[in-house]
Amino acid sequence: MRFSELHRNLKLRIGVGFFQRFFDIMLVPLMVIHFSRLYDAATAGLMTLVVAVATVGCNLVGGHLSDVYGRRRVLMAGEAGVFLSYIGLALVNSPLVHSGPATYVLYLCAACMAGVALPANEAMIVDVSTPESRTAVYTINYWVINVAFMLGSLVGGFFYEGYFLHLLTAAAIATGGIFLVTFLALSETAPSEAALNPRGVKPALQGYLAVARDRVFLRLVLAALLVWSVEVQISSYLAVRLASDFPEQRLLSLGSWQVTVDGVNVLGILRATNTLLVVVCGLWVGKLLGRLDERTRLVAGVVIFTAGYMAWALGANAWLMIAAAVVVTLGELMNQPVNQTLVAALVPADSRTKYMAAYGLHVRLGYMVGSLSVILGAVVDSWVMALLYAAFGAAAIHLYRGLFRIQDARAAAEEPKAEADA
Repeated sequence: MRFSELHRNLKLRIGVGFFQRFFDIMLVPLMVIHFSRLYDAATAGLMTLVVAVATVGCNLVGGHLSDVYGRRRVLMAGEAGVFLSYIGLALVNSPLVHSGPATYVLYLCAACMAGVALPANEAMIVDVSTPESRTAVYTINYWVINVAFMLGSLVGGFFYEGYFLHLLTAAAIATGGIFLVTFLALSETAPSEAALNPRGVKPALQGYLAVARDRVFLRLVLAALLVWSVEVQISSYLAVRLASDFPEQRLLSLGSWQVTVDGVNVLGILRATNTLLVVVCGLWVGKLLGRLDERTRLVAGVVIFTAGYMAWALGANAWLMIAAAVVVTLGELMNQPVNQTLVAALVPADSRTKYMAAYGLHVRLGYMVGSLSVILGAVVDSWVMALLYAAFGAAAIHLYRGLFRIQDARAAAEEPKAEADA
């Protein structure tokens, strides 16, 4: 599937998503640095933790609101809030005014409003795609996100010193443009039955309680959590291992010229290699992999992805680590789009954004697993961590195989109904 063949709303959301991810990736690390300079590292960590927890709550609120009031209204409200917050951030970091507390409050507001809008955005992608096209849609979206990640990281890293106000101003202008696009060009996509959902706090709590009782959905969240818990290792245990235990070594040598790397250098190379490969090869590989059966692609992807992380946990040679980065990237490209397609297939349409909001909690829980892995890694050998990754991957595969069987059973049950309606 080509980008030009997508539904208009999909084109808009993928394009808008690029700019949202670009500024998010560009500014989030810079805000942590900014707060650590204004206060101290421990205080900055606590401040960002509060932002993360508040964002989770706003995701859940946004999920309920989008099921009740529609996707477009919630997107407009969230994006308007982000726009106004960034205008405020630029003002309180200008030569006229400089306030650390105001910067934090406005940054918290921007994160919360973005959290409110996120479930509606994800649900809209599902609303206007078909089961047959979703893997291709998510492949394109995954590629776009990685391009934004790469460019946002570079711009933020090079322009923070001396240009912080300019970056905030650019974010304010861009988020204003995003709001205008949503207001002028985006149509409502929520299914008609969503308008019948009850409003208020009690129905919202009851709705999320129903989500928590959905055992199929909980298996889906657990499977995603297991895979994500392996993926976050590059920012947690593996980062610590490479920084402390990886031997310094020669990477390249040409006559008297040579490049020597340590563990921190290798960590940067691995992350850059992974992102660059997704950007350069993502769409081509996605098209090639589209010929595979989806369940084979997902299971094989998790196996390959996990094997790459096991190699990272045990490796001590820079070139072998880089080769493992290629393996990890291939595994990601195989499993990520299919996993998102499976999520879209198994959540009910009338409560889609609630489910999407709840599903996003696996990301926050995965970061907690990453933090715990740093503690565990300090007392066990690296081969134990590699075996733990293997256990996570095997458990995820077991869950996914069961979920595919459930998907088949639901499809078989719907066929007689569809024939009767016809």
